[in-house]
Amino acid sequence: MYAPFFGLQQEAFSIAPDPRFLHLSVMHREALAHLIYGLQAGGGFVLLTGDIGTGKTTLCRCFLEQVPPGHRVAYLYNPTLTPVELLQTVCQEFGIDTAPADTVKPYIDALNRFLLDAHAQGQQCLLVVDEAQALSAPLLELLRLLTNLETNERKLLQIVLIGQPELRDMLARPELEQLAQRIIARVHLGPLTAAETADYVRHRLSVAGLGGEPPFDRRALALVHRLSGGVPRRINLLCQRALLGAYATGTTHIGPAIVRQAAQEVEGSARSHTAPAPRAALAGMLVLLVLLVLGLGGGAWWWLQARTPAATASTAPSGPAASATSAAATLAAPEAMQGFANERSAWSALAALWSLPAGNKAEVCAAALTQGLACHDGSGDLALLRRLERPMLLQLGSGVPVLLQSIGPKALSLQGSQGTQQLPVALLPAVWPGSFSTLWRPPPGWLAAGEKVGPETADWVFDHLQALQGQASGSLAQRGRDEALRQRVFAFQVGQGLALDGVAGPITLMQLNRAAGIDEPRLRAAEPGP
Repeated sequence: MYAPFFGLQQEAFSIAPDPRFLHLSVMHREALAHLIYGLQAGGGFVLLTGDIGTGKTTLCRCFLEQVPPGHRVAYLYNPTLTPVELLQTVCQEFGIDTAPADTVKPYIDALNRFLLDAHAQGQQCLLVVDEAQALSAPLLELLRLLTNLETNERKLLQIVLIGQPELRDMLARPELEQLAQRIIARVHLGPLTAAETADYVRHRLSVAGLGGEPPFDRRALALVHRLSGGVPRRINLLCQRALLGAYATGTTHIGPAIVRQAAQEVEGSARSHTAPAPRAALAGMLVLLVLLVLGLGGGAWWWLQARTPAATASTAPSGPAASATSAAATLAAPEAMQGFANERSAWSALAALWSLPAGNKAEVCAAALTQGLACHDGSGDLALLRRLERPMLLQLGSGVPVLLQSIGPKALSLQGSQGTQQLPVALLPAVWPGSFSTLWRPPPGWLAAGEKVGPETADWVFDHLQALQGQASGSLAQRGRDEALRQRVFAFQVGQGLALDGVAGPITLMQLNRAAGIDEPRLRAAEPGP
């Protein structure tokens, strides 16, 4: 309801565990890295705990999206079961056909056969148990017994336990000592700091489509942290109600007063204050009436603002709405974007930034190879464009190629045949399917190895990651060095917000170039908004 009013494409503070909205604070990055490390370690238990609302389930959903091919995953979200029911549910989740039984033995036998068959096919099995604090000691011991099946190299079942802090206390009991000894990674999520809370709010608004500054001012964000205790679920409830309150009163600016009112409503107190004061309600009605007259409704809010001539600013509503309309007046609507006339013009513009001769794609890429450079075609989203911070050719949905020059908080600068134009950030997903092309400088050995991580490239990556992350302790044999490299790449990918696969592919190497200060063209500084 409030989303279009604030220039959002969807609600920003739903309490549903949507991995797209996961904000990777330092604590969450470390937790995700531990989960992925535990997955690679091959068997045993991984423990993820945290207070209610700290994002355990959301982090787990993100982790499951990163599970590489070759894994079979079972997810158990209701562990308040009998031993027979638990094993029956695990078998069902893995797709194991079993006849109903009154004892655990038939289910354990069927599960063991399944695990051995999966191992023979080169697959690893993962069982995720959510709300694990509800498990009794006998059920936890039963799960431990499921991990007994193993080969000489690894256990055949990996189990991730997710629960509230009391789960840690349960696992400290003497009768569960054997299980506790099999925990290879422990992760605990606590509340966010004040700075992390502000980043969290801005992140969710950005994912929801906000292209400019957040409606919450600095004092409001500080109060959100204090009232929520830094717990993400409470932050969501508080910010959701604050946005609704601001929408009802027709203001796009949220200060401490609106946050306090929202807190009272969330807590269920001061019910008489849930309705806006008569003057505020009248102001809200007037603003909504103006929006209706101007046709600024639904998902077309930013689009219509972009088409509003600057000369009509005097007839627009005063206050925040007038400022937004004026600021958007210089931005281009999607259908007005003027891309390059042909492929040659587009690639020539990109080549010029790398001091390469003009030409079409094949000619530029061939010339790049002679200079130790390479072309890369990929796909991604706005967040990836910001992280890579490099000039790219974006293929718009209309088939128009444009050159990305800069990304600001509200708009992107895109070069076409008619020069540089600005496109509102909020409109990019509607006109850009996600494909891009760019040039980059591969590390030594990359091109000679056929664009693979050969020994020379691996040494270069390891040395640069070691310089960035610190010296590893102890000497490493070659096999240990390979494992150390994968772990370092994982840690780097987590820190950079990249797809997590532990492989030094082009995108990861581009970011490593940036972090290591390798000389490559970068996006220009964003131009100040009007």
